[in-house]
Amino acid sequence: MPSLKELKDRIGSVKSTQKITKAKQMVAAAKLRRAQAAAEAARPYAERLSSVMASLASKVSGDSAPRLLAGNGKDQRHMLVLVNTDKGLCGGLNANLVKEAKLQATKLAAEGKDVSFYLVGKKGRAPIKREYPNGIAKHYDTSEVRTPGFEEADAIAAELIEMFDADQFDVAHLIRPQFQSALVQNPTTTQLIPVPSPETDVSSDAVVEYEPGEEEILEELLPRYVKTQLFGALLEREASEQGASMTAMDNATRNAGDLINKLTIQYNRSRQAAITTELIEIIAGAEAL
Repeated sequence: MPSLKELKDRIGSVKSTQKITKAKQMVAAAKLRRAQAAAEAARPYAERLSSVMASLASKVSGDSAPRLLAGNGKDQRHMLVLVNTDKGLCGGLNANLVKEAKLQATKLAAEGKDVSFYLVGKKGRAPIKREYPNGIAKHYDTSEVRTPGFEEADAIAAELIEMFDADQFDVAHLIRPQFQSALVQNPTTTQLIPVPSPETDVSSDAVVEYEPGEEEILEELLPRYVKTQLFGALLEREASEQGASMTAMDNATRNAGDLINKLTIQYNRSRQAAITTELIEIIAGAEAL
């Protein structure tokens, strides 16, 4: 049974931890509003860009389609672009993303495909490296940037497109969190390269003529689409990280409070038992005299 001093020290330690988790919860709550607004504001732009691409892709034949849209004609080497956070203390967010990446890798390997990883963020490297020691092709470090934005998405997209042009992979899939609320951040997997041909709206009868031409516009639009998807992934990651961190720190603060109450009760009982024992000894000694 722990002594009174040990219980008192432990109560003080848990109270100090509770102060830290409470402070981090408040910081995450303040950052969440801004991150959520940024992620939600970027979604309509990505949806509109997809609709424009749908109209353009429907007018381009397979022979004249850009390489980013048509692909290289092969489907053997797959690159999984995994977007993780750089910091911890955000619940099971990173574990769920890594789990989704491993699930996709296992599925592709069962089909006889070659799988490699392009990692964004620090938290996914260790678990992926343990299971796939030779599977990490490259990683992009965002830990030095306070808030990753379009500049980082542009750099990642440029490197991926360069690797695709150099025939280092045939298909790239983007694995990222999808922010829904502070409690729900679902990992999602979408094809990034070659750009999937969006479904056209056959109900629209509008005739649109593009100048200079569909192929030329797609040559400029497709890399921008890849950048937009990565930019959205970084924004969703930021919102998901703050939401998960706020929830995790709130749970930690509550658990610390419960533990403090239990330790306080145990401390008071032990103290009361010690006082009672001393009184019995004093009374016994007095009666002996």
